[in-house]
Amino acid sequence: MSGIIGKKVGMTSIFDADGKNIPCTVIEAGPCVVTQVRTVDKDGYDGIQLAFDEKKEKNTTEQLKGHFAKANTTPKRKLVEFKTFEDAKELGSTITVDIFAEGDFVDVVGTSKGKGFQGVVKRHGFGGVGMQTHGQHNRLRAPGSLGASSWPSRVFKGMRMAGRTGGARVKIQNLQILKVYAEQNLLVVSGSIPGAKGSYVIVDK
Repeated sequence: MSGIIGKKVGMTSIFDADGKNIPCTVIEAGPCVVTQVRTVDKDGYDGIQLAFDEKKEKNTTEQLKGHFAKANTTPKRKLVEFKTFEDAKELGSTITVDIFAEGDFVDVVGTSKGKGFQGVVKRHGFGGVGMQTHGQHNRLRAPGSLGASSWPSRVFKGMRMAGRTGGARVKIQNLQILKVYAEQNLLVVSGSIPGAKGSYVIVDK
Protein backbone atom coordinates (compact mmCIF):
# COMPACT_ATOMS: atom_id res chain seq x y z
CA MET A 1 0.00 0.00 0.00
CA SER A 2 1.20 3.50 -0.83
CA GLY A 3 -0.22 6.90 -0.07
CA ILE A 4 0.22 10.64 -0.20
CA ILE A 5 -0.96 13.73 1.67
CA GLY A 6 -3.09 16.23 -0.19
CA LYS A 7 -5.39 19.19 0.09
CA LYS A 8 -8.99 19.34 -1.14
CA VAL A 9 -9.34 21.94 -3.91
CA GLY A 10 -13.04 21.52 -4.71
CA MET A 11 -15.55 19.66 -6.83
CA THR A 12 -16.28 19.68 -10.54
CA SER A 13 -17.60 17.24 -13.15
CA ILE A 14 -16.20 15.69 -16.31
CA PHE A 15 -17.67 13.70 -19.19
CA ASP A 16 -16.52 10.15 -19.87
CA ALA A 17 -16.18 8.45 -23.27
CA ASP A 18 -19.89 7.54 -23.24
CA GLY A 19 -20.95 11.12 -22.60
CA LYS A 20 -21.91 10.47 -18.98
CA ASN A 21 -21.39 13.40 -16.60
CA ILE A 22 -19.35 12.21 -13.60
CA PRO A 23 -19.09 14.31 -10.40
CA CYS A 24 -15.51 14.40 -9.15
CA THR A 25 -13.18 16.05 -6.65
CA VAL A 26 -9.87 17.76 -7.35
CA ILE A 27 -7.06 17.08 -4.85
CA GLU A 28 -3.72 18.87 -4.69
CA ALA A 29 -1.55 15.88 -3.76
CA GLY A 30 2.09 16.38 -2.85
CA PRO A 31 4.90 16.70 -3.41
CA CYS A 32 5.60 15.09 -0.03
CA VAL A 33 9.02 14.72 1.59
CA VAL A 34 10.09 11.67 3.59
CA THR A 35 11.03 13.12 6.98
CA GLN A 36 11.47 9.88 8.93
CA VAL A 37 12.03 6.20 8.14
CA ARG A 38 10.82 3.59 10.63
CA THR A 39 12.59 0.22 10.80
CA VAL A 40 11.88 -3.04 12.62
CA ASP A 41 15.26 -2.97 14.37
CA LYS A 42 14.84 0.51 15.82
CA ASP A 43 11.06 1.06 16.06
CA GLY A 44 9.58 -2.42 15.92
CA TYR A 45 7.79 -1.88 12.60
CA ASP A 46 8.38 -0.59 9.09
CA GLY A 47 6.99 2.72 7.92
CA ILE A 48 7.75 6.20 6.66
CA GLN A 49 6.67 9.66 7.73
CA LEU A 50 5.63 12.11 5.01
CA ALA A 51 5.46 15.90 5.28
CA PHE A 52 3.37 18.23 3.14
CA ASP A 53 2.62 21.95 2.67
CA GLU A 54 5.12 24.71 3.36
CA LYS A 55 5.19 26.42 6.75
CA LYS A 56 6.93 29.60 7.91
CA GLU A 57 10.07 28.94 9.89
CA LYS A 58 9.15 31.53 12.53
CA ASN A 59 6.01 29.52 13.32
CA THR A 60 7.93 26.25 13.74
CA THR A 61 9.25 24.98 17.07
CA GLU A 62 12.97 24.35 17.50
CA GLN A 63 12.36 20.62 17.88
CA LEU A 64 10.56 20.40 14.52
CA LYS A 65 13.18 22.59 12.87
CA GLY A 66 15.81 20.01 13.81
CA HIS A 67 13.52 17.19 12.67
CA PHE A 68 13.11 18.73 9.21
CA ALA A 69 16.81 19.62 9.02
CA LYS A 70 17.68 15.93 9.28
CA ALA A 71 15.68 15.35 6.10
CA ASN A 72 17.30 18.42 4.50
CA THR A 73 13.93 20.08 3.86
CA THR A 74 12.01 23.20 4.87
CA PRO A 75 9.37 23.16 7.65
CA LYS A 76 6.03 21.58 6.71
CA ARG A 77 2.52 21.88 8.10
CA LYS A 78 1.19 18.32 7.89
CA LEU A 79 2.94 15.14 9.01
CA VAL A 80 1.47 11.67 8.40
CA GLU A 81 2.98 8.25 8.98
CA PHE A 82 2.35 5.36 6.59
CA LYS A 83 3.10 1.96 8.09
CA THR A 84 3.26 0.13 4.77
CA PHE A 85 4.73 1.44 1.55
CA GLU A 86 5.31 -0.37 -1.73
CA ASP A 87 8.83 0.89 -2.38
CA ALA A 88 11.59 1.55 0.12
CA LYS A 89 12.18 5.28 0.49
CA GLU A 90 15.20 7.13 1.79
CA LEU A 91 15.21 10.07 4.16
CA GLY A 92 14.69 13.31 2.24
CA SER A 93 13.29 11.70 -0.91
CA THR A 94 10.21 13.18 -2.58
CA ILE A 95 6.91 11.44 -3.37
CA THR A 96 4.62 12.86 -6.05
CA VAL A 97 1.36 11.94 -7.80
CA ASP A 98 3.39 9.77 -10.16
CA ILE A 99 2.77 6.82 -7.82
CA PHE A 100 -0.87 6.88 -9.04
CA ALA A 101 -2.24 6.05 -12.47
CA GLU A 102 -5.56 6.77 -14.11
CA GLY A 103 -8.00 3.98 -13.34
CA ASP A 104 -6.55 3.17 -9.90
CA PHE A 105 -8.92 2.86 -6.95
CA VAL A 106 -8.01 4.72 -3.76
CA ASP A 107 -9.32 5.38 -0.25
CA VAL A 108 -9.51 9.00 0.87
CA VAL A 109 -9.43 9.99 4.56
CA GLY A 110 -10.48 13.47 5.69
CA THR A 111 -12.15 15.38 8.51
CA SER A 112 -15.82 16.05 7.82
CA LYS A 113 -17.31 19.53 8.12
CA GLY A 114 -18.34 20.41 11.66
CA LYS A 115 -22.06 21.13 12.04
CA GLY A 116 -22.14 22.08 15.71
CA PHE A 117 -24.87 20.87 18.09
CA GLN A 118 -27.69 19.37 16.00
CA GLY A 119 -31.01 17.70 16.74
CA VAL A 120 -32.02 14.15 15.90
CA VAL A 121 -33.64 15.03 12.57
CA LYS A 122 -30.44 16.46 11.09
CA ARG A 123 -28.01 14.24 12.99
CA HIS A 124 -29.72 10.84 12.63
CA GLY A 125 -32.40 11.37 10.01
CA PHE A 126 -35.41 11.05 12.32
CA GLY A 127 -38.73 11.79 10.64
CA GLY A 128 -40.19 13.81 13.46
CA VAL A 129 -43.84 13.51 14.55
CA GLY A 130 -45.11 14.36 11.08
CA MET A 131 -48.88 14.85 11.18
CA GLN A 132 -50.04 17.51 13.63
CA THR A 133 -52.96 15.57 15.13
CA HIS A 134 -54.12 14.80 18.66
CA GLY A 135 -52.87 18.09 20.04
CA GLN A 136 -49.30 17.90 18.64
CA HIS A 137 -48.32 21.52 18.30
CA ASN A 138 -44.63 21.74 19.24
CA ARG A 139 -43.26 18.22 18.76
CA LEU A 140 -42.40 18.17 15.05
CA ARG A 141 -38.62 17.61 15.46
CA ALA A 142 -38.58 16.07 18.95
CA PRO A 143 -36.72 12.79 19.61
CA GLY A 144 -39.65 11.04 21.28
CA SER A 145 -39.36 8.41 24.00
CA LEU A 146 -35.88 7.49 25.27
CA GLY A 147 -36.82 4.16 26.91
CA ALA A 148 -39.05 2.33 29.36
CA SER A 149 -40.00 3.30 32.92
CA SER A 150 -39.33 1.18 36.04
CA TRP A 151 -37.13 -1.17 34.05
CA PRO A 152 -34.40 -0.49 33.12
CA SER A 153 -34.76 2.93 34.83
CA ARG A 154 -31.99 4.28 32.63
CA VAL A 155 -31.23 5.21 29.06
CA PHE A 156 -29.35 2.53 27.12
CA LYS A 157 -25.89 3.39 25.84
CA GLY A 158 -25.82 4.28 22.16
CA MET A 159 -29.27 5.88 22.17
CA ARG A 160 -29.44 8.22 19.20
CA MET A 161 -29.88 11.72 20.60
CA ALA A 162 -29.00 15.31 19.77
CA GLY A 163 -25.35 16.31 19.99
CA ARG A 164 -22.22 17.52 18.26
CA THR A 165 -22.29 16.58 14.60
CA GLY A 166 -19.48 16.36 12.05
CA GLY A 167 -15.83 17.21 12.59
CA ALA A 168 -14.94 13.51 12.62
CA ARG A 169 -12.40 11.40 10.73
CA VAL A 170 -14.16 9.84 7.72
CA LYS A 171 -12.82 7.39 5.14
CA ILE A 172 -14.38 7.07 1.68
CA GLN A 173 -13.35 3.83 -0.03
CA ASN A 174 -12.93 2.75 -3.65
CA LEU A 175 -12.86 6.10 -5.42
CA GLN A 176 -11.51 5.86 -8.94
CA ILE A 177 -8.76 8.17 -10.16
CA LEU A 178 -10.07 9.77 -13.35
CA LYS A 179 -7.18 12.13 -14.15
CA VAL A 180 -3.59 12.63 -13.02
CA TYR A 181 -1.95 16.00 -13.71
CA ALA A 182 1.67 15.45 -12.69
CA GLU A 183 2.87 18.95 -13.59
CA GLN A 184 0.24 20.62 -11.38
CA ASN A 185 0.38 17.90 -8.66
CA LEU A 186 -3.36 17.30 -9.06
CA LEU A 187 -5.53 14.21 -8.75
CA VAL A 188 -9.13 14.04 -9.96
CA VAL A 189 -11.12 11.32 -8.18
CA SER A 190 -14.71 10.27 -8.74
CA GLY A 191 -17.36 11.28 -6.23
CA SER A 192 -17.08 13.45 -3.13
CA ILE A 193 -14.66 13.36 -0.20
CA PRO A 194 -15.11 14.63 3.37
CA GLY A 195 -13.97 18.06 4.49
CA ALA A 196 -14.10 21.68 3.47
CA LYS A 197 -12.13 23.26 0.63
CA GLY A 198 -8.49 23.59 1.65
CA SER A 199 -8.66 20.81 4.26
CA TYR A 200 -6.00 18.10 4.39
CA VAL A 201 -6.75 14.60 3.13
CA ILE A 202 -4.85 11.32 2.97
CA VAL A 203 -5.00 9.33 -0.26
CA ASP A 204 -4.29 5.60 0.22
CA LYS A 205 -3.59 3.39 -2.76
